[in-house]
Amino acid sequence: MAETSQGEKPQDESKRDFLYLSTAALAVVGAGYAIWPVINSMNPAADTLALATIDVDISAVEVGQAITVTWRGKPVFIRHRTEEEIAAAQVADMDDLPDPQTDEERTIVPQWLVMVGICTHLGCVPLGQQEGDEKGDYAGWFCPCHGSHYDTAGRIRRGPAPSNLEVPEYVFLDDANIRLG
Repeated sequence: MAETSQGEKPQDESKRDFLYLSTAALAVVGAGYAIWPVINSMNPAADTLALATIDVDISAVEVGQAITVTWRGKPVFIRHRTEEEIAAAQVADMDDLPDPQTDEERTIVPQWLVMVGICTHLGCVPLGQQEGDEKGDYAGWFCPCHGSHYDTAGRIRRGPAPSNLEVPEYVFLDDANIRLG
């Protein structure tokens, strides 16, 4: 190699570019390996995914009875409503409801009401599923913690709860089975 005017040897710039690119590529791969566990930890747990959908046999639920099942760690109320309960839900004046929803918007089949049994105020489980439970002023569900009253369609009628009991995604597989999720 020929010396430059100051006595230094010229450097091979292609080797330097290769080293820069190799170092950058290795840094990107290393960052990916470091970040992947954090990203992967945000995915739902296997037990949660296993409960993403459940099938519920409702053939044994008589008119006027209700059952509670657990779906995604939450209680889900399934009620086989009487004709009186359906009629009371359908005649409710929408102007009197804090969170207006018709009964038809909340049910697929009028005889069956399916909803998440968690009060929308502070997450308590309202009473009204068991025979002899306090059902509140509207014959539906009552949250004794802060006094929220729900009607026979699970709509908030009185109390601090800001919205109706949530209706989960569900379908009827046949006359005797419902799939939640």
